[in-house]
Amino acid sequence: MMYVSQGSPDTILSDQDLDRLLRNALDKLGPRKKVLAVPPDFTRLNSKAGPLTCSAYDYYGKAMTDVMPALGTHVPMPEWQLDRMYPSIPKDLIREHDWRNDVVTVGEVPAEFVSEATEGIYTKAWPAQMNKLLWEGGHDLILSIGQVVPHEVIGMANYTKNIFVGTGGVKGINESHFIGAAFGMERMMGRADTPLRRILNEAADRFCQHLPIVYVLTVVGPDGNGGLATRGLYVGDSHDVFDEAAALSLEVNFTMIEEQPSKMVVYLDPEEFHSTWLGNKSIYRTRMAMADGGELIVLGPEVGTFGEDPEIDRLIRKYGYRTTPEVMQFVEQHDDIRDNLSAAAHLIHGSSEDRFTVTYCPGRLTREEVEGVGYQYGDLEEMSDAYPITELKDGWNERDGERFYYISNPALGLWAHRSRFDD
Repeated sequence: MMYVSQGSPDTILSDQDLDRLLRNALDKLGPRKKVLAVPPDFTRLNSKAGPLTCSAYDYYGKAMTDVMPALGTHVPMPEWQLDRMYPSIPKDLIREHDWRNDVVTVGEVPAEFVSEATEGIYTKAWPAQMNKLLWEGGHDLILSIGQVVPHEVIGMANYTKNIFVGTGGVKGINESHFIGAAFGMERMMGRADTPLRRILNEAADRFCQHLPIVYVLTVVGPDGNGGLATRGLYVGDSHDVFDEAAALSLEVNFTMIEEQPSKMVVYLDPEEFHSTWLGNKSIYRTRMAMADGGELIVLGPEVGTFGEDPEIDRLIRKYGYRTTPEVMQFVEQHDDIRDNLSAAAHLIHGSSEDRFTVTYCPGRLTREEVEGVGYQYGDLEEMSDAYPITELKDGWNERDGERFYYISNPALGLWAHRSRFDD
């Protein structure tokens, strides 16, 4: 059932609008005694999940017993992030998701289904995993809250991904990421109907019908003045809630560039991006736009590590961001990367596939570290002087006789050239 369906490319929803619409939806659900909220972590700060989760807590009060940020493989949120994103949520309600230990396998999507969905690229059964709290917690409402936006692994983020990846386990996350990478990022980015989406939805339909999951999905995009606007809110417990949000996200978050940039400059906000695991949105959200032989410059003032998880960080440093054939060969030959397929997928996503160069300008990584994983190193201070973000606008810029394309936040969209996007 759809409880809220409101949005368009021109809609502007204030936080007050979101609160009102969510309360209307919760009224329709009726009284609840034990509520679990599953919002995103700080990497989705701009999703409006923060205000929505706080609104849900204000609505339910003591009936909201648990709030579990959908960390996936990310590190737990420190207190300052919780204060920034979820200021009214009591700290004793926060539950940390441990993707390596605190999960249960609720079933397997059959190999035949997986093989058909992936066109034979992956032929094993897929393990549907989630945090034990969702499966065993006895809640009479699970609010899965988040943003629909183009995504490198599944085409469009959120919905069932928030459950099976956001609160998923090692096998489920590793294999889901690898399925997406092996099938091909360019074949999926910006699309709602993808092989992995079909697999996750099938898992939800097969195993989770008894769980009282209601999805609260936002669409957030540029407001045309350098800021952001909430363009849509969709609340419901059926596939329609995702389909409608994804259709709007494609209109709001997708930019078709008529000319392939030979130079792009992408800025990574220091509050949001501390690792290349997150910061490489600068690469995979622009890869379909970049011209062959071009240069992508990434300005990352607070980037100081590669992986969010210590083991994945080690693997990135060991193998580096290489081409798809090279990474696939690593998987065949080495147990450590074969046992961490999400890391293998990440290496593929972060590669330019030798089409263009990536000049990474991190604030807290050395030249040796950056060049060790296969990127060119750029001095952050020098590059920031050459490309001062306060003087740039999103889109085409010209400075000192050089024409280039600038993106202030790669997490909010997808950029492509018509030649690389077959709709």
